[in-house]
Amino acid sequence: MGLMLFPGDGDVTSPHVEWSHSGFALFRRWLAQIEGFELDEMDGFGGERPWSGVHTTLEPLLNHPDDHGELTPAHCAAVLPRLEEIHDHHVSDAGDPDVRQHFEDVGRLITVLRICVAKDAELYFG
Repeated sequence: MGLMLFPGDGDVTSPHVEWSHSGFALFRRWLAQIEGFELDEMDGFGGERPWSGVHTTLEPLLNHPDDHGELTPAHCAAVLPRLEEIHDHHVSDAGDPDVRQHFEDVGRLITVLRICVAKDAELYFG
């Protein structure tokens, strides 16, 4: 069973991003490392570190249940620029297939988030 992130625009042909639950966990851990912290240390992810102790615009994506709920269009708009920056400015390790996959996933997620922002639609986790 997997996880899908998709725009809540009512258009069944809209792009989406899919992961296994373990794949999404790895993706979020990778993003947290880029942001300078370990996701497993955070409250809600096995650790005790409060989210108030880290500063990242990716918090709405990182500190979210992975199997239900949504991000508001405002959260999508807040997360989008940082993901674009990560996609455009961080060097992909061509020798590491996991990192290559994360970069591809960031690109797909950017596409979905742009739709959410343009259509003022929620990003659904399902």
